[in-house]
Amino acid sequence: MNEELLLEIKNSIRKTVDDTKIAVAFSGGVDSTLLAKILHDMEYDVHLLTIGFHDSHDIIFAKEVNKILDYSHNILEITPETFKEVSLKIYNTINTDNLSWNENSIAFYYVSVLAKQYDLKTVVTANGIDELFCGYNLYREAIGISEDEVMKMMELKLENEKKMMIAVNNVTSEFDIKIVQPLLTNSFIEYAKKIPISEKIHSSDDLLRKHVIRKLAMDCNVPEISAQKQKKALQYGTQIHKSLLKSRKTS
Repeated sequence: MNEELLLEIKNSIRKTVDDTKIAVAFSGGVDSTLLAKILHDMEYDVHLLTIGFHDSHDIIFAKEVNKILDYSHNILEITPETFKEVSLKIYNTINTDNLSWNENSIAFYYVSVLAKQYDLKTVVTANGIDELFCGYNLYREAIGISEDEVMKMMELKLENEKKMMIAVNNVTSEFDIKIVQPLLTNSFIEYAKKIPISEKIHSSDDLLRKHVIRKLAMDCNVPEISAQKQKKALQYGTQIHKSLLKSRKTS
C-alpha cells in the first residue's frame, strides 16, 4: 500500500472536515468510492448522496457499488420538469457561459437539495483527483508531448477547478450546505505534484490512468468494479450535460 499517499489524504480530511456526520457526493467511481471508504475507515458517519436523471449511469452504478459497501445511501432523481428552472437559476447565480461550471453547479445544487432533506450540513467531494492524477483524457495528448506539458495542463486544470468550486459553494450556500474538497488543499496539491507522472499516466494510449489512485483503492478494499473501471465525469454520468444542451437548444 502507498501508505504515504493514504496518510496525506487522511491529513487533508482532518484539516477540512469538521463534522462527524457527513455526506459524500457519490457516483460509484474510483474517486468518490475511495474517499467514502477512507472516511468510513476513519469512523466518520458517512452518508452517500447520488443524483441523476432516471436510469442515468451514475444512479445505476452507484447502487451496484453500494451493494458491496452497504453504506447509508440516498438518491435524488432529477426530473425534466424541474431541470430547466434550476439550470436557469444556476446560470443567473454564477453568471458565466462556461458549460462545465454550469453543469457542476447544477449537479451540486441537486446534491445540496438531497443533503438538506437528510439534515446533512457537510458534503465531501473528491474534486482534485482527476486534476492531480491525470484523470482527464486531455492528459493523454499532453503526455504524448512531454511531462512538462502534463504539468502545465495540471496547473491550468487546478486553477479552473478551484475557481469553479467557489462558484459551486456560492450556489449551495442557499441551503446552508458546505461543499468540502480535501484533495484541493494547498498541502495536498504540493504533495501530489511530487508523485512521479509515470505513476499516474503511462502513455498517450493509456485509457485508464490514475494508476496510483486505483492501486490505493484496491489496497483499501474498494470494490474492484469501482477501482478498475473507466467512468464518465459527473455531468455525463448524471445526464446533466445532455439535458442542459437540449434545454439551451430548445430555448
